[in-house]
Amino acid sequence: MAPWGLADIPDQSGKRALVTGATNGIGLEAAAALAGRGASVILTGRDAGRGAAALAEVRRRHPGAQVRFELADASRLAAIRSLAASIVADGAPLDILLNNAGLVAAPRRATTADGFELQFGVNFLAPYVLTALLIPALRRAPAARIVTIASVAHRRARLDFDDLQGERHFSRMGAYAQSKLADLMMAIELDRRLRAAGSSIMSLAAHPGIALTNIFEGARIPFVGVLKATVFPLFTHGSAPGALPGLFAATAPSAQPGAYYGPLGAGERRGPVGPAEVKPQARDPVAAARLFAVAEQLTGVGFPDLA
Repeated sequence: MAPWGLADIPDQSGKRALVTGATNGIGLEAAAALAGRGASVILTGRDAGRGAAALAEVRRRHPGAQVRFELADASRLAAIRSLAASIVADGAPLDILLNNAGLVAAPRRATTADGFELQFGVNFLAPYVLTALLIPALRRAPAARIVTIASVAHRRARLDFDDLQGERHFSRMGAYAQSKLADLMMAIELDRRLRAAGSSIMSLAAHPGIALTNIFEGARIPFVGVLKATVFPLFTHGSAPGALPGLFAATAPSAQPGAYYGPLGAGERRGPVGPAEVKPQARDPVAAARLFAVAEQLTGVGFPDLA
């Protein structure tokens, strides 16, 4: 069987999608692919100039694409609340929510506008809040899908409920891995709750493998420029193939509720799309329920009735 690719995305005409972090990299590739298959796509990001450039790029690739940009800084929960409120208020269904926005390995501990550790706040709390608040719009669609982008880094992570935000001990990669474990746990726990409620909404997760995008620039990894030109190409791939697992989860008829997709190559770093490995800690229902409770306590946002 040939690898699943962009040509395999079913016709998305009549569907509406929201892609967070869509001004560059994997998010831009995913938004362009969905628009190219006929979806009406809302791109979000924290910079209006980059948003305008992203819209121009999508339209260059797909003249006549139905796309718009919404300014929404994932480090500010007020912006996430405002984004969700505007989408719910317009009364239209939301068929696809692709929780893609994130950052990796912040060089030092920093906090969001709301005082949360930056990676925990942007990578996990922001999509948690956005997803919870968009349930009414997702419920309007006949078969909506929520796709949350996790990472192979979840494999070495454990949730430290006594220090979730690295206030006592901070490790840049440890914080990133924990936030991505939380993302995967959210997707799986949300699937449990949706199935129990008999909902038609699907919750899935995906990871891009090791995609060489500009997400690494903010990490200030030593010698990253040299590594990108020499070592990285040996075990990474680009934004376009990195977007495929999320697109598969969002559109493929064979994608399963609660499943996790990623590249099938060595170490799941790159390769054709297929089922990805889920470590046992990501499937722990007790820890997941506790994570949801903590997120609700921190943000003041809980999930509504999912039926």
